[in-house]
Amino acid sequence: MILGLAWLTPVAADDEGEDAGGRELRLAATIDDVDTIERLLDSGVDPNSANKFGKSALMMAVQEGNLESIVLLLERGADVNLQTVAGCTALTFAAENGHTGISALLIERGAALDASTRAGWNALIIASTHGISDMVDQLLHRGANPDQGDKDGRTALMHAAEKGHLDVVQVLLQNGADPDAADKAGVTALMIAAGEGESGIVGALLAKGANVNAADADGAGALVWAIGEDDIGVEELLLDAGADINMADGDGVTPLMEAVIVRSEKTVKLLLERGADISLKDSRGRTARQIAEKKKNREILALFDAHEASHSGAQL
Repeated sequence: MILGLAWLTPVAADDEGEDAGGRELRLAATIDDVDTIERLLDSGVDPNSANKFGKSALMMAVQEGNLESIVLLLERGADVNLQTVAGCTALTFAAENGHTGISALLIERGAALDASTRAGWNALIIASTHGISDMVDQLLHRGANPDQGDKDGRTALMHAAEKGHLDVVQVLLQNGADPDAADKAGVTALMIAAGEGESGIVGALLAKGANVNAADADGAGALVWAIGEDDIGVEELLLDAGADINMADGDGVTPLMEAVIVRSEKTVKLLLERGADISLKDSRGRTARQIAEKKKNREILALFDAHEASHSGAQL
């Protein structure tokens, strides 16, 4: 009884002004009261009655993981693909709450794998974002498109990379996810992982052939993204994989210049040791050294001095 009272207020508030039968059905589904659900359906209550947000009894049962209520509602005509005003479905609620067994049941009952919320998030993207690798594997084996993007063009792989879910990234790649898929800003999973300092994910993407020199809409590649994070380990991984050490973005900023801008001595040292061209200029006509002089960064200027001295000596 305490459980029922705890749920009564929010459900009733959501359903203000709606039919009493529908309200009672959704409350019963929320607390897994199958006897009440059966009684209401027998009396003619619509199994697809929804509140003002478009949320049905089935969705509420799925959200709470109430398997008996879910099975009963489906058997009595609940629409597995009904959507809320925000585009959520029973399957996206299952993904959001990590109910892998329930998602399998919903798919068997015809749940659309590509159904997306208003933000463009389908069940695969949601499960990938939350790191639910077993559900990701399930959805892919049931036919989910690994490269379906959200409203910004970001795929499940990109979301998993951003959240640092290496196991999910590996499942997606093993099941055909495109490592070079780019969002509407030209950003790839490799850039995202590099920018987050996720060396394991960077390695997994490179092993699957991700283009280490792909550039986003601003012309920046994964190396520049890694430098922004100041992660020397990821920078070395990218350079070892063939990242162009002198690739400039749309403003002519090279990785070396970026390292100077973010004041990373260790990255400047690494790039100089790996052969970065110190003579290159950005769109404003500045070299990396001149940027360091403008910033009055003595430590980095000392690195340039040492580099130039060693190279002048070598030339002699």
